[in-house]
Amino acid sequence: MPTFQTSTDGTTLAYQDYGTGAPILFIAGWSLHSDMWEYQLHHFLDQGYRCIMLDRRGHGRSDRPSTGYDVDTRADDVAALIEHLDLRDLVIVGHSSGGGEVVRYLSRHGSDRVSRVALLAPAIPFMMLTDDNPIGAPIELLEATLAQLRTDRPKWFAERAQGYFATHLRAGVSQAIMDEEIQRCLSASPYATVVMQREAFTTDHRADVAALTVPLLLLHGQADQSIPIEISSRVAAQLAPHAVLKEYFDAGHGFYITHAAEVNAEILDFIKG
Repeated sequence: MPTFQTSTDGTTLAYQDYGTGAPILFIAGWSLHSDMWEYQLHHFLDQGYRCIMLDRRGHGRSDRPSTGYDVDTRADDVAALIEHLDLRDLVIVGHSSGGGEVVRYLSRHGSDRVSRVALLAPAIPFMMLTDDNPIGAPIELLEATLAQLRTDRPKWFAERAQGYFATHLRAGVSQAIMDEEIQRCLSASPYATVVMQREAFTTDHRADVAALTVPLLLLHGQADQSIPIEISSRVAAQLAPHAVLKEYFDAGHGFYITHAAEVNAEILDFIKG
């Protein structure tokens, strides 16, 4: 598996790179690594695209440093990969907290190399309840989550698998798929898991979203229990100048698997413009 060194602190990050066509860069969600995109990978390779998938620091096959989990450093890591591969006319696809990394990358490094962005259930623009963000979630919810992750991380993920895939609305999700995704989540550094959860919850991306200059596709499930659509994509769609929002009434946070055919078709149509 190829690797490169980041420009900020020399951390070694792993990535996957397949195909030779126009490039698509996939940024995984919180606690997940690049294999989460297996149901997108084969589809877009078959369509003639080059697919690059990053394992962020603390995740997958990448190094596990003690620092650098703030969104600015993670966005710089994305920039380092793009420059390492000299990617241009790039489409970026991000999921969950990876959406925050994508919009922060664009605000810090510009959009010269990027043509379009598609975000799946992104943790943007701002998750936390504050005086000027009255629809956000209270900080007590975050603290309770972090306490559970520190106490019994495997149990926390296992108890939320059914809701993650909205199995009460979408039949056909096998126990094997749920177990595999739990194991991907548990493969992340326990330290990175906790620190990144706090970062995703408390980071304000409103300015990043409002400053976007590239076309933005937002895909989100109405049954998402991890990143409720009311405080995320519906708000982001109003802030971003060139945004289109597609909602799935029976989708949870894991709809990149449960709704892979629909998601892949939406992204492909978006890329083709």
